[in-house]
Formats: sequence, C-alpha cells, structure tokens
Amino acid sequence: MTTTATPSEQPRQKGILGWIERTGNALPDPVFIFLWLILGLAIISAIAAAAGMQVVHPVAKDASGAPVVVQATSLFDPANIRKLLVEMPTTFTHFHPLGYVLVVMLGAGVAERTGLFGSAMRAAVKGAPKFLLTPMIAFVAMMGNLAADAAYVVLIPLAAVLYASAGRHPIAGIAAAFAGVSGGFSANLLPGQLDALLFGITEAASVSLAPWEMNIAGNWYFIAAMLFIFLPVIWFVTDKIIEPRLGPWKGGASSSIEPQVEDSSKEGKALAWSGLAGLVVVALWVFLTIGPGTPLIDATKDDPVMRLTPMLQSLVAGFFVLFLVMGWVYGAVTGVVKGHRDIVKMMAQSMGDMAYYLVLAFAAAHFVAMFNWSNLGLISAVNGADFLRSANLPAPALLAAIVVMTAAINLLVGSASAKWGLLAPVLVPMLMLLNISPEMATAAYRVGDGATNIITPLMVYFPLILTFAQRWNPQFGLGSLTAMMLPYSIWILIAGLALTIGWVALDLPLGPGATVGYTLPAQ
Repeated sequence: MTTTATPSEQPRQKGILGWIERTGNALPDPVFIFLWLILGLAIISAIAAAAGMQVVHPVAKDASGAPVVVQATSLFDPANIRKLLVEMPTTFTHFHPLGYVLVVMLGAGVAERTGLFGSAMRAAVKGAPKFLLTPMIAFVAMMGNLAADAAYVVLIPLAAVLYASAGRHPIAGIAAAFAGVSGGFSANLLPGQLDALLFGITEAASVSLAPWEMNIAGNWYFIAAMLFIFLPVIWFVTDKIIEPRLGPWKGGASSSIEPQVEDSSKEGKALAWSGLAGLVVVALWVFLTIGPGTPLIDATKDDPVMRLTPMLQSLVAGFFVLFLVMGWVYGAVTGVVKGHRDIVKMMAQSMGDMAYYLVLAFAAAHFVAMFNWSNLGLISAVNGADFLRSANLPAPALLAAIVVMTAAINLLVGSASAKWGLLAPVLVPMLMLLNISPEMATAAYRVGDGATNIITPLMVYFPLILTFAQRWNPQFGLGSLTAMMLPYSIWILIAGLALTIGWVALDLPLGPGATVGYTLPAQ
C-alpha cells in the first residue's frame, strides 16, 4: 500500500480548509510539534500551579471520606521530572494503541505482501458501483465499533486499499473510515461494551441523588438513529467535499510491494483457499467462545454483553491470526511464499513500515501522559460542568450545551470513559433534578464525545491515521489531516445537535423502557 501520487498531482487547495492545510503543513514534522507542545504545556502547567488553580474532584475521596482537591501541577516539579525520566520506557510501551497496532500489523503485513489484500479488494469491487463505496465503508466503520480498537487498525487501512482498487483516491477511503470509526464512535445498531462501560459510570453518578439501575439498552434506539443520521453526513462530506479536494487518484490500484500474479486462475484458486482458511480461523474463535470451557466468555458476569467482553477484547489477536493464516495460504498457493522464512521476512518488513509511527508514538505518548500529570484536563472538565450547572438553561438548550461542552473538552481529554467519569457525577444528578433522565444525559454526552475525536492530536489513534495516509502520499502532513477531517467534525456535530434537540422536543424513547423525562422517587 505504498503507491503514492506525486505532489504535482495534488491540486492547490483554497478557502479556510486550504489555509488550515497549508498552515499545518508549514509547521515542523509532527514529532517535533509534539515536542514543542510538551514544552508549551510545561510552561502553562507552571503558570497554572503558581496561580493555585484547583477543583474539587467530583468522585474521589480521601481516607477520611473528604472530597479530594485536585491542583494544577507544574511539569517542572521535581516529582514530575523524575517520573518523566524514570518512567520513559513505560510511558512509551504503555501508550494505549501501540500494542494493538503492532500485533495486527504483523499479520496484515503478511496478507499485504503476499498480494492477498490487493487481490481480495479487486475481486470485491469488480462490477460494484463506485458511488456505493462510501456508505458501505461508513456503515461498516460505525458497526465496527463493536470490535473496539481493532476497527482502527484493520478497517481504516483496508478502506484505502478498497478505494484505490476502485480507482478512487485512497486517502478519501481513510477519511470516510476514520469518520465512521471515530466520529461516529457511539453510533451502532446494537449496544456493546461501550454502553456497559458508560452506563456503569452513569449509575454510579446517580447514586448520590436517587437509586437508579442501569439498562445496557438504555440508548439503543438513540445510537441506532445516530448511525442513520451520520451515514448520509459522512457520505456527503466524503464524496462532495473531501474527494474533490484530493483530486483524481493517479497512483494506480496496486501496491508497489504487492507481487503481481499473472495467472488469473491461480489467483482465483488462491483466494478460494485463503477464504477457506479464514473460515477455519473464524470457526476456531466461535468454538473458543461457545465451546467447552468457554475461554472467551466471562462466566462471572450476568449481563450478556459483559460476558462477551473477553471475546471482544480478543479480536485484535483474532485479526492477527486471521491475516497471518489467510496471507500464508494465499502466498503458498500463488508461489510467493516458499517457506516459513518468507513469512518471517514479511513480518519484519511490515514492522519496518511502522518505523515512523513508532517515533511519532513516542512523542505523542509523552505529551498525553504529561498532560494527565499536569491535571489541566481534569480541571477544565470539572469547571465546564460547573458552568453549565449555573447557566439555568431550558432542557433542550442545556442538552445542546452539554453536547458542545463535551466536544470541546474532548479536544483535551480523549478517553470516553475517563471524561464521563469526571463529568457524570456533576451532570447526571443535575439533570435528574431538572427531570431529565440519566439515559438522556448519557446520550447527549455520547454525541459530543465523538464529534471532535477526528481533529485532535490528543486522540491516541490520530498519529496512526497520519501514518496510514503518508503511505499513499508522503507529503500528507498534520495540517492536511486536520483540514480533511474538520468538515466531518463540524457536520457530525451539527447533525448530532439536531438529533439531540429533536429527540427531546418529540420526547422519543431512548431505548426499551428508557425515556427522556425523569421523576425523582418520593422520599
């Protein structure tokens, strides 16, 4: 997947998006941008600490049961300097997406270098209308959130190959998939582990005011509506805004590292055998989930979704095995793979392709970690929630403000669960007092949480998406990625706001037994 368009093939962009792209690309390499951001963050943290910035943590208590006061901490503090220097290897290796990315890419590298990806994608788009690619990718991307992190490292690079195979710009495929996976983070036809995670936090937050039991399907109708609302938005932005700006794709549909199979009958036979091998791997995972001993089922949980958590978490390993086995079989049938040494060589080469990402991830990991050490993100989240509580807005306007505030805070605090853990103890009881249900509070939060994922470098997969794009166009910079994803972010936020306000105005059920309104139980 390293075929690229030459810089002359990229049209000069105009307007505000062109200005964002040119300005962003004129900045230093993203690795050094993160280093400069770390320096700026350190200075700001020192100023905030000297000014005595602090908030009362909405959840944490000390040993005596008193609320914990969270203070801004200077990154020049000796303890933080020691943490930076002593824990540097741990900070890097514990960077959330790093393990997921490298494991999947070990298998994907084999599937790519044997020619499986290119052959399968050509077969998939043969005779298919090109204009249906975008909605197909967007739909699968949003549904792919059930696979959690695996969707980022599997679907997004595959979308680029799929677009290139159809003669369309591969970076447009990356944009559509990224918008679906991350911008439509909560949109889905089915509740999943994210629902269980967020509603668990909601239930804990409601206890301070009144008893309330979580229902994992409490947002089911709402998140399904999000999918159908966001699907045409992503389709429109991709085909009418992003792809025209990228220009026609002239780099070809084949990867420069992909071997060409001259005998089409051999290619078809190899696809059939690799497909059979893939079914065997899928059957193995099904067996491990429902077979004797059920190693991929958590039998200690009563909730069906929570029982499936080990299986869902194993999908990264599953994709590694799937790609490895299918690629090996395909390569063996076509003659590309002569023995196990070829497989090891391909896996090593795939890690070579990730070299720049490793350097970028090192800088990004430290920026994210040091931002957390400074406590500035937590302080911003709590102050934002307190401001909304004091605004005394009517219900639709208040929920819209929560969406916007969440989207803004998401630029600083990327983790959905961590952010809701900070906001829920304030927002959930506040809205319950205003006769708005915890389910509606959670739904409004989810809309804002996804909209700005795709434009903030603090989102842990942002550097990876940049790396994927640079495999097709080495000149594609941080400004290019931000400018490309900004229209998605704006339109997803507008659509989400309209959905939230309309849902409240029409008083629609959010899920089975879940309503917008709420009445406090009699004391």
